[in-house]
Amino acid sequence: MKDTVFPSSKQATNGGGAAKTTFPATKSQLYGATRPLYRPQPKPHRYRRSCCCSCCIWTTVTTLILLLLAGVSAAILTLIYSPHRPTFRVSSLRVSTLKITSSSKLITNITLNVNAKNPNKELIYIYDPIAISLTTKNDVVIAKGSFGPFMHGTKNNTLLKATINGGNQELDDSSAGELRVALKNKKGLPLKMKLDTKVKAKIGGLKTPKVGIRVICEGIKVSAPKGKYPSKASISNAKCNVDLRVKVWRWTL
Repeated sequence: MKDTVFPSSKQATNGGGAAKTTFPATKSQLYGATRPLYRPQPKPHRYRRSCCCSCCIWTTVTTLILLLLAGVSAAILTLIYSPHRPTFRVSSLRVSTLKITSSSKLITNITLNVNAKNPNKELIYIYDPIAISLTTKNDVVIAKGSFGPFMHGTKNNTLLKATINGGNQELDDSSAGELRVALKNKKGLPLKMKLDTKVKAKIGGLKTPKVGIRVICEGIKVSAPKGKYPSKASISNAKCNVDLRVKVWRWTL
C-alpha cells in the first residue's frame, strides 16, 4: 500500500521563515496603519499684533509731544502778549411779541443788541457765526437766532445786532402754565442768554486753532408788550461770563 503524506500546517520558507502573523489582528495593527504621523504645528506669529501696538504707542507719543509744544508756545505767547479774553455785554433787548396761544404755541419776536469788546493790543479774534438762545430758569426756550461771523480788531468794541424768535414752538401743558403765570409777574420774567461759537486768535501772521467759547448772561428780565410798542427788558443787573470749551481727546491702547 502506498503511503499518503499530508503537508504540514507549518511550511518552511526560503531564507529562514516568514514573519509570524496572528489572527485576528490586534488593535495596534489595525490603527497603526491608518493613523497619520503627528507633526507639531508651528506657533502663530504675533507680528501683526505687535505692529499695531507699536503704531498706537508712537501715535500717542507724537500726540503728547505736539500737545507739549502747543502748551509751551501758548505759554510763550502769554508771557509776550499777555492776552485777555473778550468781554460781552447786553446793551439792549426789546420784546415786540411774547404770547402763548390757546393751543399752547409760543410766539415771540425779540430784538437783541450785544456789545463785544476786545481788550488786547496785539491780538485779533476771528469769530464763526454765533448761536443765540434765550431760556427761562426751567430751560424753556423763548427765542433762538444767531449773529453773523466777524473779525474783532485790537482794542475794538463791536455792536452785534439780531432779531430772534420762538419759531411758533408748541409747549407742553406744564411749561405753558408756568410761563403764563411768570408773564403776569410785575417784576418780569427772568431769562438767561446763551451764546455759542468758535473763535481763533491772530497775532501778526500766526493763527491759532479754533476753540469753542460759550457766553452766558444772566440777570435779564422781560415783560410782554402792552399795545403797539415793544417792551424794554431790564438789563441793569445782567452779567456775562465767557468760558472756553476745549475738547479733550482720550487715547486708548
